[in-house]
Amino acid sequence: MNLFTRRVLFFLFFVSGFCSLVYQVVWTRMAFASFGIIMPVLSVVLSVFMLGLAIGSWAGGRWIQPLTGRSGVSAVYFYAVAELVIGLGAFGVPKLFAAGEQLLLTSGQTDSFRYLSLSALVLAGAILPWCICMGMTYPLMLAFIRERERGETSGFSYLYLANALGAMSGTFLAAMVWIEVLGFHHTLWQAAAGNFANAFISVCLGWEQRAGGGARATGRDTGKTAAVPRFAVTGPPDAAQNGMLRGILFSTGFLAMAMEVVWTRAFTPVLKTQVYSFAAIIFVYLGATFLGSWRYRRDLHAHRQISLAALMAALAGLVFLPVVLDDFRIVVAAGPRLAQTNLPSAILLLASICPFCAGLGYLTPGLIDEYAGGDPGRAGRAYAINVLGCILGPLFACYGLLPHLSERFSLLLLSVPLLIFCLCLRRRLSRPWKLTLVPVLTLILGWSVFGTEDFEVLLRKTNREVVVRRDYAATVISFGSGPSRALLVNGIGMTSLTPITKFMVHLPLACHTGPPKSVLVICFGMGTSYRSAMSWNIDTTAVELVPSVAQAFGFYHADAERFLSATNGRIIIDDGRRFLKRAGKKFDVIVVDPPPPVVAAGSSLLFSREFYDLAKQHLNPGGIIQMWYPGSDDQATSFAVLRSFYESFPYARSLPSVEGSGAHLLGSLEPLEKLDAEKLAARMPESARLDLVEWNAVKDARAYLASICDKEFDPAALLYPDPSIEVTDDKPFNEYFLLRRLFNREPH
Repeated sequence: MNLFTRRVLFFLFFVSGFCSLVYQVVWTRMAFASFGIIMPVLSVVLSVFMLGLAIGSWAGGRWIQPLTGRSGVSAVYFYAVAELVIGLGAFGVPKLFAAGEQLLLTSGQTDSFRYLSLSALVLAGAILPWCICMGMTYPLMLAFIRERERGETSGFSYLYLANALGAMSGTFLAAMVWIEVLGFHHTLWQAAAGNFANAFISVCLGWEQRAGGGARATGRDTGKTAAVPRFAVTGPPDAAQNGMLRGILFSTGFLAMAMEVVWTRAFTPVLKTQVYSFAAIIFVYLGATFLGSWRYRRDLHAHRQISLAALMAALAGLVFLPVVLDDFRIVVAAGPRLAQTNLPSAILLLASICPFCAGLGYLTPGLIDEYAGGDPGRAGRAYAINVLGCILGPLFACYGLLPHLSERFSLLLLSVPLLIFCLCLRRRLSRPWKLTLVPVLTLILGWSVFGTEDFEVLLRKTNREVVVRRDYAATVISFGSGPSRALLVNGIGMTSLTPITKFMVHLPLACHTGPPKSVLVICFGMGTSYRSAMSWNIDTTAVELVPSVAQAFGFYHADAERFLSATNGRIIIDDGRRFLKRAGKKFDVIVVDPPPPVVAAGSSLLFSREFYDLAKQHLNPGGIIQMWYPGSDDQATSFAVLRSFYESFPYARSLPSVEGSGAHLLGSLEPLEKLDAEKLAARMPESARLDLVEWNAVKDARAYLASICDKEFDPAALLYPDPSIEVTDDKPFNEYFLLRRLFNREPH
């Protein structure tokens, strides 16, 4: 192939990888909105994505030669069709998500086996067809390369390099720029334009080949010696060597994607929001993979590839780096995971995965080049084996590891296959490496197991009472004693035993001219709001996304069992939005306490205009919604949150809370009378008044209410003139903020 054609192919696979990762980032976030912000959704999206790549790679490699042989059509035209279909996914997947969400409304709570199973099937049905086409691109283009130059045996690694660079760029641009500027749907449309452009360029390549006299697969001498992969073996691979190659391809794919899920949970306390956490991990993973692939291509042409045995030895040691550096970060940080996150901590953690990912970037294309020898069918099978591991890895991490082990021990367990492969290949190392390998790995493993500590271990050293609960959704830690008890979900502090959570319930219930007969509490937390609602002796429903959070109720309240056994109360494990969509019931009061931080996806889905439109459908006449807003250093976020709330409800009031923190936003479709402390206290039953002042030194409910009622403020004065500064499902203003902070584009 001439230089121009090679550059065109590089560009095509750069754009293809770019668009694929834009889809993955956006589809993952859209899946959270439709199916719940839980780890199974993330793991299923990753697994289905990889399943499509595996099926497409295998099917494309199997079918492309018969197709081109029978039809006489160049493989590049089939590649163009695949790109065209992928682009249609930008329009099809959001609609399929919406349809699937409606289908699942009758499938029970989010922790039920039925819901988890059916949601996985719906996600697969929505994403899989487009991902299959993505997987086909490799064997289809390899078949075209063979048409042009039969002697080419390293085409896969060339395309893999371009794809990795494009994927890294797509992750960065989508998560850090496009979504903030354009929103989810327009970001998808940009990616679709890239796929359509690829299809057009591919057709032009086909016409150019046809005009030039057909395929140029002459294999003629060009004056250069082709770079032939000799990565693991020195001749045609025999059955045993093929088995070793397949085993390594499967295992490295499995371990890489399982670790990606574990890293996402482990790094979220440092990187804070799950969206940026996930995007940052993928970006670093792909960036390191690209560097490893680039180094492999350079070494390939210089005929000095690193041996397989040496690579496996390096990977077996580098896999422990995130464990060791996370321990170092915890030791040097004051108040690990509870303190303010700083940039060096985030950089340190992300840097810890780079060497391992770079090693995989060197290893994978080299193994597939070696296994395939330029044959698209063998390349498709080899890539499918690698991706098959990528399918199973996230599911194993989500359902097999994280519900039972800490992130540290999960990573340690995942390192075992690499150690086994390393020892199996030990005989291929030079004598000095053989002598030092076992002692060095033993030292690294021993230090990682016995010399490092995670946050849970340190907590147990400083607190007598620590209870750790794990489930498919999160790791939940309850610790402390008395009023200092704390709740952590995946290392993020959720709430505390504060009277603010009592006011969240008592204020709207007392404002209701009713008297109120039913209340819905979205986000259970420590259970304080649920307990306060029950003090009104009315029908009370609480919705909590993480099962272990609800199970921790008794840790924070000694009388929890009494409320759990009450016939007028129930705790539902579900996503708050999904519960409202599937519940036919209406409520007098809806209380929402969004999970911190304000910039998290869980908060933006509860601050959005679409959520309020849904909540209004579930308010009885005269019903009131209470939205707790904890405040933000980002003034623009406050503007956006206030606008989405006050433009959703024609009648609204705002009160700063006790302890000088945050504000209670009250909204209704009917007029709200002036908040008078004496009148509000008179409406409260005696049990509710006692609950309100339970943690207050002065046992006067009226005076306690007056401390905030007298400070009511007018929210209209705080609304920013620009109507685009609001929170919506398509443009979650609070969640995507990097550009406006980096370039100081904050409104004032």
